[in-house]
Amino acid sequence: MNEKLISAISTPSGTGGVAIIRVSGEGALELAAKMFAPAGNMCVSDFQPNRMYTGKILCDGFYDFGMCVFFKAPKSFTGEDVVEFHCHGGAELARGVLKATFNAGARAAERGEFTKRAFINGKQSLSSAEGMIDMINAESLAELRAGGLLYGERLTREVREIQSTLTDILAWIAADTDYPEEGIEQTELASVSEDLKRVCKRLDGLVAAYSGGKLIKSGVSVAICGAPNAGKSSLLNALLGYDKAIVSPVAGTTRDVVEGTIICGGVKYNLSDTAGIRENAGDIENIGIERARRASDTADVVLCLSDCGDFSAAGGVEMERLIKVSTKIDESAADGGCDIAISSKTGEGLDALKEMLEKKATGGRSLDSAFVIEERHYSALKRANEKLKAAIDGIKSFPLDIISLDIREGWSVLGEITGETADEEIINTVFAKFCVGK
Repeated sequence: MNEKLISAISTPSGTGGVAIIRVSGEGALELAAKMFAPAGNMCVSDFQPNRMYTGKILCDGFYDFGMCVFFKAPKSFTGEDVVEFHCHGGAELARGVLKATFNAGARAAERGEFTKRAFINGKQSLSSAEGMIDMINAESLAELRAGGLLYGERLTREVREIQSTLTDILAWIAADTDYPEEGIEQTELASVSEDLKRVCKRLDGLVAAYSGGKLIKSGVSVAICGAPNAGKSSLLNALLGYDKAIVSPVAGTTRDVVEGTIICGGVKYNLSDTAGIRENAGDIENIGIERARRASDTADVVLCLSDCGDFSAAGGVEMERLIKVSTKIDESAADGGCDIAISSKTGEGLDALKEMLEKKATGGRSLDSAFVIEERHYSALKRANEKLKAAIDGIKSFPLDIISLDIREGWSVLGEITGETADEEIINTVFAKFCVGK
């Protein structure tokens, strides 16, 4: 077995049109020669890179008529020699081809090992790899777009531009340290301070962008609260487009949190229908009411419903998170003091409610350009910013060589995002998110 040669099925398990078995590493083409018989009078050693060839894929006890393609290093996904076998998409058939690659000398790839090799071989940054897995796991259009920006090296470019500025500053400080007889002009010192302030302002913007990125990544949590029979379950069902929650005129029907998910404007909204809040409820109902209050306390947006103008169920929810919804307007006029009036029965006002929900959740800003969506990146950006602000604060009080320590550490923390300074634990944690075969 060649430990450097890895193999895995790169397509989803199950029956389909085509299955792909990918092999990467030194000796990939030699492995293909052992188990692929090209059509016509041709040898695998004659394969031209990036061209698909038809023939027989030879396995243990059977063969499949399929295709083989060779990607020559470094012009491949992993940066190594890569061979792919494209066979018919039967589950057992694909496993048989995979087993044949093992018999020919490859070993089973670990989770994310193909992409990890691409990172190690300089084919993509660590943040780009994270963007790839975000795209694969995306549950909304906004998350797909954000993952695409990350995969396209948007954050990497931003970080490297900032690091380049910091490198220039460090070079200037190093030159001054090496040639102290030249002296330091006050204007030059002020210029260093201004450069650092511009970098921090840029980092401030990236850190602030995470608030929108977090909503994209996790979805917007929305708690639907109100008194019993205010129309909470009816609204949940109307927004979902099917009957998820039980609707009944009996007060206290909903005793636990009922959840559902919708997509609005490409963003995912996680809805929680909660128990009706009232006094003098029974022991079991009180448990549901307590859960309702907890849901309202932690939600990004709270929809407080009422059919009588009483929105006291919102409790102490901050106005920036609260939307007061007057319900059942098909039966009576809207109550005063509400932000919007709706009828879950007729659908009146629901589109307007979705628009209001979107504005409340996003603060009216577009999330199309969001690309800071990983908490790891957010943490690194914050830590780097803190180090650089500490350098600015100390620039008039400490020698420049001491100031440079904070600047260097800020540069190094930013390198964790791209992978330049990421330790093995960070790298392994990132690639553990991937499936085998990617």
